[in-house]
Amino acid sequence: MGLALVFPGQGAQYVEMGMDLAQQYPVAREVLDQADRTLGFALSDYIANGPEDDLTRTDISQPAILVVSLMALAVLRTVVKPLQFTAVAGLSLGEYSALVAAEAIDFADALKLVRLRGLAMQAAADLQPSGMIALIGADEASADALCAAAAKGPTGTQVLQVANLNSTGQVVISGHRDACARALLLAKDHGVRKAIELKVAGAFHSALMEPAALQLRAALATTAFRNPKVPVYANVHAQPVLQASEFPALLEAQLTKPVRWAESVIAMKKAGIDDFWEIGPNKTLCGMISRTVSGATLKNLDKLGDVLTFARARA
Repeated sequence: MGLALVFPGQGAQYVEMGMDLAQQYPVAREVLDQADRTLGFALSDYIANGPEDDLTRTDISQPAILVVSLMALAVLRTVVKPLQFTAVAGLSLGEYSALVAAEAIDFADALKLVRLRGLAMQAAADLQPSGMIALIGADEASADALCAAAAKGPTGTQVLQVANLNSTGQVVISGHRDACARALLLAKDHGVRKAIELKVAGAFHSALMEPAALQLRAALATTAFRNPKVPVYANVHAQPVLQASEFPALLEAQLTKPVRWAESVIAMKKAGIDDFWEIGPNKTLCGMISRTVSGATLKNLDKLGDVLTFARARA
């Protein structure tokens, strides 16, 4: 029976996340303090006090979620000894947490990349009106068909593409705001049960993020990656990666390509992984995994009260 550690992405944040862990466990506090030193500003203050609008900003939420996820991982390492796992994966931003867990990148380097990533994505989003739509009851084929129809506007074809394949029956599309508005109107005609406009800064995981991908490319080229200790299931192709040389291109492509999370979960399950431990704020991934595969054991380490469950898990 294999165990995968999985890490959440943007949207999992909330004010005071991880603070109970920091108060109880010095190892978690040290991760938080190191983050403040590395970034040169008090990220810890945004995490502890918000306000929510500031914490939700792409340039703040991304490093904040990374830090809190790795605080939880530090706590997990103190209560489960030895901590042995078979694979790691993370949803979008969470892939950076996964790389740190697999020892493929240092925490400080991951944090700097994620801070740059958040700033670059926000800047790309500010260039033109854009957004994302969640499609309930859709698969990739129906989402692609909807995108093709809704992308056609009065002045030409706009960007609209599949951005996230989160779980069975849940797909997110991303693109120009007018194209998203047309998708909301056309969704039922394409067999989509429900279409929901998401409160996000822009069209993440679409071609509109190309300026951010180019910015990130330069930073990735100068970052030291190592071969991971366990396979890292990559968002871009949902396959295990064991070579350090592959990570820069995958992390760059992740900004403009779909996040194939459901396929990653299915691939891990086929590889013999039956336990999935979500490490970090909230329990979004547990819900996605439960809708995608059956027979998996799911746990999440978010709050202090979750720690005892993990301490008993491999006792």
